Amino acid sequence: MVAANGARFHVAVAGDGPLVLFLHGFPEFWWAWRHQLVALAEAGFRAAAMDLRGFGASDKPPRGYDPMTLAADAAGVIRSLGERDAVVVGHGLGGAVAWTAGVVHPRQVRRLVPVSMPHPRRLRRAHLTDPRQLAASRHLAGYQAPFAPERRLVANGGLEVLRLLHAWSGPGWPDGDAATRYCEAIRIPGVAHCAMEPYRWGVRSVPRPDGLRYARRMSSPVTVPTLQIHGLLDPAVAVRSAQGSDRYVEADYRLHLMPGVGHFPHEEDASGFTRVLLEWLRDARVDG
Repeated sequence: MVAANGARFHVAVAGDGPLVLFLHGFPEFWWAWRHQLVALAEAGFRAAAMDLRGFGASDKPPRGYDPMTLAADAAGVIRSLGERDAVVVGHGLGGAVAWTAGVVHPRQVRRLVPVSMPHPRRLRRAHLTDPRQLAASRHLAGYQAPFAPERRLVANGGLEVLRLLHAWSGPGWPDGDAATRYCEAIRIPGVAHCAMEPYRWGVRSVPRPDGLRYARRMSSPVTVPTLQIHGLLDPAVAVRSAQGSDRYVEADYRLHLMPGVGHFPHEEDASGFTRVLLEWLRDARVDG
């Protein structure tokens, strides 16, 4: 447990060396990165996977689920781990946090790896111009109702979480262990409600001053090397929504599309994902 940004965060840490901080997505928690923690520790890195605010064993305060606060959480955890900066790898919701940290906290972000998540401004444009992406994100509208989404997530032992995992992944995943873990994790008191809050902010803030300030802030370019990873079978975030994020990066940028996997490439093909990540981490040309 480490203190950062006014809250306490649970972080799983393995290995010694340059820090790589992993940020999970919904409906997961730090355990999503179990394969990468081991592999990167063996490869000479210090790998850390945190439970985001509201998830797992981290604090679950009533506020602070906007991307600016979540990015400040991640930057604070890097400092609390005794490091000046880190490679930040984020999936889904964690990917949006990673993109935000890359803009707002560039001194703490050495390199950036968003997974299954376009740049926030690119995704916003996709929602406005692409009917397919709007249809794929229709679950976000259902998350705006009070109480009902939380109750649906925890009902019947977390059956809704299992449905989402199957709906958003490629064939053959999740396995029984992953299904059990994530169905249990969503039933930790407070998690279901906290998990909905970032999506509520994302929709409701669009016309509000805080949402407009965030959109303007994210127009500033990412100035650190960026590897964007996306599954070719992702039904939740279309590949064509992911494409085009490079316009927001003023540094070495690479888009790697993984075949045969959906929204969870780091779990659906853990060895393939880790191989791509390690090759990029070891490539000194990335830093110019």
